[in-house]
Amino acid sequence: MNISYNWLKDLIDIDLSAEDLAAGLTRVGLAVEGIEPHGDDLVLDIDLTSNRPDCLSHLGVAREIGVISGKPLTAEARRRGEADADLSETEVETDAVPFPAVLAPEIVRIENPELCNRFTARMIRNVKIGPSPEWLVKRLEALGERSINNVADITNYVMIELGQPMHAFDLDKLKEHRIVVRTAKTGESVKTLDEVERKLDETMLAICDGEKPIAVAGVMGGFDSGITDATTNVLLEVAYFKRDSIRRTSRKLNLATEASYRFERGVDIENLINASDRATELILQLAGGEAADIIDIYPNHFPANVINARDVSGSVKRLTGLEVASEQCDDILDRLGISSNTAEDGSTVYTSPSWRHDIAIEEDLVEEIARHYGYEKIADELPPAYGAGEYQPAEGRKKALRRALSGLGFDEAITYSFIDTKHDDSYDSVPEFAEAGRIELRDSVIEGAVRMRPTLLPGLLDAVRLNLNHQRRSLKLFELGKVFAANEKTSELPVERETLGLIVTGGQMNEDRSLPARPTDFYDIKGSLESALAALGYETAEFSALNVRHMVPGQSAAIAINDKVIGSIGRLSEEIAANYKFKQPIYVGEIDLQAVLEKEPQPVSYSALPKYPSVLRDLTLLVTNKVTFGQVRDTVMSAGQSACRDVKYVDLYEGKGDQAGERSLTVRIEFRLDDRTLTDEEVDGAFAKILEKLKEVHDISPKT
Repeated sequence: MNISYNWLKDLIDIDLSAEDLAAGLTRVGLAVEGIEPHGDDLVLDIDLTSNRPDCLSHLGVAREIGVISGKPLTAEARRRGEADADLSETEVETDAVPFPAVLAPEIVRIENPELCNRFTARMIRNVKIGPSPEWLVKRLEALGERSINNVADITNYVMIELGQPMHAFDLDKLKEHRIVVRTAKTGESVKTLDEVERKLDETMLAICDGEKPIAVAGVMGGFDSGITDATTNVLLEVAYFKRDSIRRTSRKLNLATEASYRFERGVDIENLINASDRATELILQLAGGEAADIIDIYPNHFPANVINARDVSGSVKRLTGLEVASEQCDDILDRLGISSNTAEDGSTVYTSPSWRHDIAIEEDLVEEIARHYGYEKIADELPPAYGAGEYQPAEGRKKALRRALSGLGFDEAITYSFIDTKHDDSYDSVPEFAEAGRIELRDSVIEGAVRMRPTLLPGLLDAVRLNLNHQRRSLKLFELGKVFAANEKTSELPVERETLGLIVTGGQMNEDRSLPARPTDFYDIKGSLESALAALGYETAEFSALNVRHMVPGQSAAIAINDKVIGSIGRLSEEIAANYKFKQPIYVGEIDLQAVLEKEPQPVSYSALPKYPSVLRDLTLLVTNKVTFGQVRDTVMSAGQSACRDVKYVDLYEGKGDQAGERSLTVRIEFRLDDRTLTDEEVDGAFAKILEKLKEVHDISPKT
């Protein structure tokens, strides 16, 4: 926004240089980006935020200067900008008389009062159109506006001075000499002042005469009803239009103007008459004529924003840390036009002026006080703490989980919560979401990613692809995050569950060893998941074969705790791997972390270190493909031999020497007593009992 330094001096007594004034305005949030000379004037380039349309005028900036300098606006400035200003020092002489209220609708009719909240029209007859005087031309040119003619220049001048857009019509070109404010009809169009024929639709508000549209309301006037050298009678329109309507129309027509820029952000609805008075006064001075009639259609009066604040000084302290006395707070607000009264309950009621649309809550009052008291006075300090921080119930266990996985060489990933719908039929979710519906976003942050993720795996696989593209072949990633599913009660919010996802791929290389990397396999991710569960308080988990949609059959397993399935692990299916163009095996796993955390962890029990040595026996069994190590382990441990303390997997061989459907399973059995050393005879006896049990339950024997 360009602001004239000399023009400001007409509105308020300024004893600051342009540079000091720029520094003062910048300090209170009206950032002056530059000062450019123009003849005997200086032009300030002010960068305004969208919530300050009141400063899109010289009057608005002068108000801010008044608060900065402590000086009041001149009487002339107050007359131009405030409906209730004291006019004793000067008087408006427009010779205008109010149009009879009963006849006003015959001249101006608003058919859509929800889009046009107020409309004023003033008829000025017997004007003489001609060039503007030199002082007006120079003032407009200094701000980048070209001179057109005296009446058109005056409407631009008043808009820049008071912030109120307006338009002058040639009254004699209006059919039936009347105005109708309505939405456009299908097929209607209007040639605007830039001589472009613009098609209107039913959502656009138009200014019409008795037959057709003559202007696009709040955006641009019409060419056929515009002021020309032959114009003698003028209808001056000053109105207030709904901001959203003007913004929508401007975007649809791809037509942005100085008027639409102001209407979109909001003008002062209570200043329409003052703006009309000011423009009429200048027209009578520069173009002659008589102001014959004035019409004001104001169907629904706007209520002022009222804010109840019991202790605004305390709120300033609480939100900014600034110590500002109550009297000083009220003084700043009063100079900004924000009046105050004391309510019956002792609190203070503040009323926002009509030109400040952005002041609606107590925090807005605090902002106004803080910016004029000085943002630079806000000290760098920590806010006061009124309570001690604490972990949520599961935070300690999740912290232990992260520590355990990091110790195993995993990196934590954080991926997006929304994915592409192409993954819908590719993955199985955790058991709780197996039959649940999907959640789709109405608007996507990333193009195509409209599905709230039901699984963590697509995001983790995207991370794997990114790393492989950067030549990182060996990866261990995990993620703790929420997955989403539709609620059975459609009126309720979606269901969320926290899950743990793991991915392992590449090679396993031992530190300080020059040996080639060992390719990772199913047991790497299985062991990692067991370690993760151990960190959460579960030393034992059951694994069983399970076909999973996104895994290779025969290389996938379900994971259960206390007989409840919580997830799955396995090798990523060839189809999905091909879609990602993976050329190496990828092992994935996902468990319902929320289900794990909801269970009480297994208690940690103490047992003394063994005093007596163990005896280890390796046993190779010839088993069928249907017999698993887990079944063998459970049978051995349940054989009733107190000396049997543990059974561990050693090896599995399948090939030469074994018949089809058979394989060799080697396990290691540990025997030990707590009170003495076992004899060979006792170990042999316990070992024989175990062999009998295996024969009885699984019909298997040691391989010979």
